[in-house]
Amino acid sequence: MKTQSKNMNTTRESLKIIPLGGLGEVGANMMVYEYADQILVVDTGLMFPENDMLGIDYIIPDITYLIQRRDKVKGIVITHGHEDHTGAIRHVIEEINAPIYATPLTRGLMEVKLARNGLASKVKLETVKAGDTRKIGPFTVDFFHVCHSIPDGVGLGIDTPAGLVVHTGDYKFDHTPVDNWPTDYAKLAEFQRRGVLVLLADSTNAERKGWTPSERVVDDAFDKVFREAKGRIIVASFASLISRMQQVGNAALQHQRKLAFAGVSMTDNMKISRKLGYLNLPDDLVVSLDEALHMKDSEVVIMVTGSQGEPTSILGRLSMGSHRSLDVKEGDTIVLSSHPIPGNEENVYRTINRLFERGANVIYESIAPVHVSGHASQEEMKLLMHLTQPQFFIPIHGELRQLKQHARLAEEIGIPKENIAVILNGQSVEFNHGRMRLAEKVPASYVYVDGSGVGDVNPDVMRDREVLSEEGLMIVNLDIDKNTGQPRRDPEFITRGFIANQEGGELMASLRRKVADTVSHANGHMQRDVEQAVSNFLFSETRRRPMVLVNILKS
Repeated sequence: MKTQSKNMNTTRESLKIIPLGGLGEVGANMMVYEYADQILVVDTGLMFPENDMLGIDYIIPDITYLIQRRDKVKGIVITHGHEDHTGAIRHVIEEINAPIYATPLTRGLMEVKLARNGLASKVKLETVKAGDTRKIGPFTVDFFHVCHSIPDGVGLGIDTPAGLVVHTGDYKFDHTPVDNWPTDYAKLAEFQRRGVLVLLADSTNAERKGWTPSERVVDDAFDKVFREAKGRIIVASFASLISRMQQVGNAALQHQRKLAFAGVSMTDNMKISRKLGYLNLPDDLVVSLDEALHMKDSEVVIMVTGSQGEPTSILGRLSMGSHRSLDVKEGDTIVLSSHPIPGNEENVYRTINRLFERGANVIYESIAPVHVSGHASQEEMKLLMHLTQPQFFIPIHGELRQLKQHARLAEEIGIPKENIAVILNGQSVEFNHGRMRLAEKVPASYVYVDGSGVGDVNPDVMRDREVLSEEGLMIVNLDIDKNTGQPRRDPEFITRGFIANQEGGELMASLRRKVADTVSHANGHMQRDVEQAVSNFLFSETRRRPMVLVNILKS
């Protein structure tokens, strides 16, 4: 492996690379490239909440750094149409006015999303295709095709005065992809001939040995499911997994079933993909959900959202019997064509169990190859490094354990350890005169989206929610005589998630005496003293610490 770049530069300016999301977690991918006070942004993704992030809809990167430099942002490039790369776009364009570059399908999917939020007119979208080159500020960007689990994905060759950067986006080396369009190996080899300063590559599957199976594996699995199913077939997948829609459509056509789609996002994505020619489904194959519900069970297949067990998704509501028009019944075959997002396994398996309880036959990745990853495994990662031969390497897209494993693979094939930077969100890296150094850290905390609120929920609020969910709430209402400072009546206790008032009995009687004693000895800090006394008393008696709120009415 070479350690010197062919295009060593003599510029005094530094190339700065700043991850705002996607390094340290799966999702929320966002990378900033900065040169001579001009900025190129790559991807604007969201991340789904973890189990302990109660009430949170999704998480987006902290774009404070960009907002403070909004006039310097020359362009935003989106590599492909998945939510973890596009989901924060509306929040970004509300703050930053810069052209957005995307391939036709990615653009179409974003336009649907933005139109739904009334933002389509605010966006300057420019269509690019694999093989195109665009000059964006000081950056010359080559767009090259990469194979992934959605069509029209691209990686980037970003030529800067400081050197050539290769940014893969999500990729795999699939020789038989569903759309018959493999990753552009020739372009990667061309980059190597030009000399690659630094490679930034997807680390999602860095712990998986060997090669990622081809998408074609799923065809055989679907054929078996469709042959054996006697009743309805319901396939759950991501709304943006267009290649899976095509495979389900092919199987439905072969087995004489009609195909329906449930869910606004999935239906919208299907329509735009067909319109742009990325999804080839005959007109007489596709029927409405209402039509499907009035057909024989053996003649229909329905695609739905909710493969991650989200409670508000179509599949989540089916598992709980709360969907207004669709219900699970005995004899249904339900296929989860996805892999659980790390940290989301509990939701997925809970949903599977509920579906079994309702009489369905559930097929998922653990028992049949109904899903394959869209990300490269270890041997593909090594091949990418050999094809590009970078001087420096930065693993991206993954939790720290995945970034570390990817770095080990780079060392194994000959990239010097000192030329590898394992960094997390906010840690900038500078390149100048063929050298790499860690630079300053920038704000890169999670920004929680909760309903219509963006950033309103901070870590303190999340801790409060965690306490409430685990320990419950105790409210103490005190009516105090404003003249004497003594209680006018016994304190009133209201509990939620701790202990039912009527069941408290002796505990509540003892607590009432404790509060009365504390009030009588309070010296100017009654509210604080009562909160502390109640908290300590409840912990000593129950070994639990509910949140304690004290309301004082003086009359």
